[in-house]
Amino acid sequence: MGIMRFNYRSQAIGQYVDITITIPTAGTRHHTLPHADQKMPVYFPGMKFQTVYLIHGGGDDDSLVFRYTNAERYADRNRVMLVVPNVANSFGVDTSYGRNYSTFITEELPVVIRSLFPSSPAREDNFIVGYAMGGNAALGNALMHPELYRACVDMSGGIGLTVNTQTLKEELKSEHFSHFPLYLSTFGPAEALEGSRYDLARIARRNLERGISLPDFHVICGSDEFIRERVEADVKTLREMGYKIHYICAEGYRHDFDLWDRYMQVIFDELLPLRRTVIDSNC
Repeated sequence: MGIMRFNYRSQAIGQYVDITITIPTAGTRHHTLPHADQKMPVYFPGMKFQTVYLIHGGGDDDSLVFRYTNAERYADRNRVMLVVPNVANSFGVDTSYGRNYSTFITEELPVVIRSLFPSSPAREDNFIVGYAMGGNAALGNALMHPELYRACVDMSGGIGLTVNTQTLKEELKSEHFSHFPLYLSTFGPAEALEGSRYDLARIARRNLERGISLPDFHVICGSDEFIRERVEADVKTLREMGYKIHYICAEGYRHDFDLWDRYMQVIFDELLPLRRTVIDSNC
């Protein structure tokens, strides 16, 4: 599998940003020997791959997922590109302090990736996945831009965007989060939350009112995670609104990479509707 760390100046964020990208081995498996009966990997002009945008957790960066999970291997055997942008501790939103990470994830980054790498532009070939902070970012951006993704997976997303707007308001006003200034500066004052770009409940309802075609939504949370109640509240609210949500409670798992690596494998091997083949855009 090809892997590279790409760096460019993002207009949305206003600074240079790192992105780790993997490109699958084409044709037969990469470990096929030259003297074997099978053909060696073949690349050809115009070939494309389905693409998974993977959003990392809080305190992590684009490299950590490759050091702490086998995401590269899972992506390779399922013949998908993997794009992991460094979104810092942004919660994947257009922040109130002026760094537009949601715009970066949903508008700028796909254009860059499709311009420079063999990523299919078709909606059915694009997916967004995240763990921890990145889980909230995946869910939120899929609700804000449902036209971009065939499926969305939120693993352990319990801090940040939520379809229970009152919960976020209470967090922003709480004593606990007063010691987390980045949280407050990201979302701004609690009083301004309703009707804002952070009011995910309003956005989710609007999608249904407009009859917008929605991605498949999957939510995964460990049975022993400290954010389980908040995650399950999001699942409950979305279902009550009319969303079809596939929820997995992973028994015996906590908020750590034991869960995220195990279910990263499930996501690639089972949950995402993948072609598992190279796309010939010349056809």
